[in-house]
Amino acid sequence: MAEFRAILLEKHGETVAPSIQTLDSNRLPDGDVTIRVTYSTLNYKDGLVLKGQGGLVRNYPHIPGIDLIGIVEDPGTSTFNEGDKVISTGWRVGEVWWGGYATMAKLKSEWLVKAPEGLSETQCMAIGTAGFTAMQCVLALESNGVHPNSGEVVVTGAGGGVGSVAVSILAGLGYEVTAVTGRPHLEKYFSDLGAKNLLSREEIYDLAKRPLQTERFAGVIDTVGGDILAGVLPAIKYKGTAAICGLAGGAGLKTTVIPFILRGITMAGIDSVMAPTKEREQIWSRLSTDLPMNKLDAATSVVGLQDAIDLADEILAGQVKGRTVIDVNA
Repeated sequence: MAEFRAILLEKHGETVAPSIQTLDSNRLPDGDVTIRVTYSTLNYKDGLVLKGQGGLVRNYPHIPGIDLIGIVEDPGTSTFNEGDKVISTGWRVGEVWWGGYATMAKLKSEWLVKAPEGLSETQCMAIGTAGFTAMQCVLALESNGVHPNSGEVVVTGAGGGVGSVAVSILAGLGYEVTAVTGRPHLEKYFSDLGAKNLLSREEIYDLAKRPLQTERFAGVIDTVGGDILAGVLPAIKYKGTAAICGLAGGAGLKTTVIPFILRGITMAGIDSVMAPTKEREQIWSRLSTDLPMNKLDAATSVVGLQDAIDLADEILAGQVKGRTVIDVNA
């Protein structure tokens, strides 16, 4: 029986404890494709799972990691071939199904897409769910008529994974990008990603004091929610769009209908978890061409499995900058 190495979460009373263990492959769930995992990544949701927060995991023991890339070892009856390089993001892998913080995984074939040509394994995971979601947001802006000549686009939570990739993509496409952050000391980081302007959280909070502000933002990519989203809505231009994908700042939203009915703005909800295969293939194709890889590489760090455990508190506190790739063999 083959063995593999993984972060295993075990629950003792109300406490969830992670540890690195060597397990038998017969403990893996009954997926139809067996994958030799090479890399995963660290997302906000991974931090919640590692700390046993948010009710995302119901059954223990559990292997976290919502993203993975690896090589197909046994394709089963799927259309994949042995040796194919495949990616999994979403589908509640790492939540209800054992995930990518392991050197081996068994997943359902419909959850997998082939890795795009031209991207390294670490780049694919530097993109991961965060970059995938960022591109979904960009596509939502485009489909609602927000283009580079439409005006300023604001990205909230710009120092996080989704925000960092969104800034890079938008700047690369020619948008004027404004980064919103609670970490103004990262001004050079945002400038290097391509942001032209920087706003503090306090400046955004001030905008929420009136139901309508001067029209400023043609589009918004909001990764935070809560009071930050409530602040940007009154300043969106006529027929502008807000693509919303996060709730690190809270799930509640204190706002009015006035920007929606007087300016005809659109709020587009973004879900990366259950996106169908054709959409996933389109998004990965766009990422391979529209994301400046030099900026992605500069915003990426690579760490080992133990580091993933150690960084859980930091990512939940908003202290992780850019993208963190997990080398599951380190």
